[in-house]
Amino acid sequence: MDLEKVLSKSKNSSRTLLDLNDDRINKALNKLAVALKKNSSKILEENKKDLAKISNNDPIYDRILLNPSRIIEISDSLKTIAKYDSPIGLTLEQRTLKNGLNLKKVSVPFGVIGIVFEARPNVVIDVFAICFKSKNACVLKGGSQSEFSNKVLVKIIKEVLKTEKIDENILTLLPNDRALVAKFLKMDKYIDVIIPRGSKGLIDFVRDNSRIPVIETGAGVVHTYIDESAKIDMSANIIFNAKTTRPSVCNSLDTMIINKKQLKNLPKICKKLTKKDVVIYADAESYKELDGEYPKNLLFKAKSEHFGMEFLSLKMSIKTVNNLQEAIDFITKYSSMHSEAIVTENKKNAETFLNKIDAAAVYVNASTRYTDGGVFELGAEIGISTQKLHARGPMGIKELTSYKWEVIGNGQTR
Repeated sequence: MDLEKVLSKSKNSSRTLLDLNDDRINKALNKLAVALKKNSSKILEENKKDLAKISNNDPIYDRILLNPSRIIEISDSLKTIAKYDSPIGLTLEQRTLKNGLNLKKVSVPFGVIGIVFEARPNVVIDVFAICFKSKNACVLKGGSQSEFSNKVLVKIIKEVLKTEKIDENILTLLPNDRALVAKFLKMDKYIDVIIPRGSKGLIDFVRDNSRIPVIETGAGVVHTYIDESAKIDMSANIIFNAKTTRPSVCNSLDTMIINKKQLKNLPKICKKLTKKDVVIYADAESYKELDGEYPKNLLFKAKSEHFGMEFLSLKMSIKTVNNLQEAIDFITKYSSMHSEAIVTENKKNAETFLNKIDAAAVYVNASTRYTDGGVFELGAEIGISTQKLHARGPMGIKELTSYKWEVIGNGQTR
């Protein structure tokens, strides 16, 4: 394909978005919500083609899987996004200088956003919707594992855009060609920002090869620290939820850190995990406590590689520490700065944890599974940024904007 020609169309189409009022955008989003439900059987048919290539024991299977309830969730998220106020054209700051110049800082779209992602086909809808709502064009490069699902979803979106007389070039899906990615990442003339979504390997590749500014939505190496004052039932519920509700996503638990004084309660905390056959890699002290109390076929001695690992499956590790500071030091060493949690009844320890843990989302007495744009009531998300420049945490429509200064004078010269 002539990549430059295709991206030039995307760039030109991004300017047409500036002429769309919010009513037209919302109308199209609501029509798309209806179209997804109407075409549910067609979507599931294409999704099955992708799933056929993957073992259902592979954690990726769940990421790619679409079913009627997930399609309804995706459809409903479009209606939610349509209800949000536009993030564009807002006056962020305003003042008049002594020389009479009137300055106004106004929110604007990025322009064209490039998304390089793996697996999850829902990304197609999420990304399009929040880019469209924030008046950004988007160029998608999906992985081969969700190729058929991606194509059918893009086709449905473009059909809606066509019926609404909106330039369909505001959404582009690049072909399934790995060699194209490296070339795409050099197209800074046409793409304003790149957002990778996927494994650490993908993110590292994009960061190392892009000439376009990158917003990292990093891998989630997630910890939960059970403090010496933590309630046992609360700890058990939080650990079970964080690990088992959707283990293949980035906000799921990878390592439980436990205060030495809580070791005697470790079997109680882990008991619920047996319902889901969670595999545990325990350090020496926690292994000794669980040996004979946790199923032998699910309990193993931890190796160094089991810490700092994003499992993305029903597996986790356990690390024993002597105090809060050791827990903080351990998290600091292994964290991907995504989501970290403490379970404690000690207010001072909670405050210390909140202040010292460097992550996009830091929790006290709650599951890390809440790190999500929809749950944070941001609408859908384009990703969870683990970096510190521009945006951090779940990136909703407001995070897909920049700003410019409008300067109004009456003949002033300098």
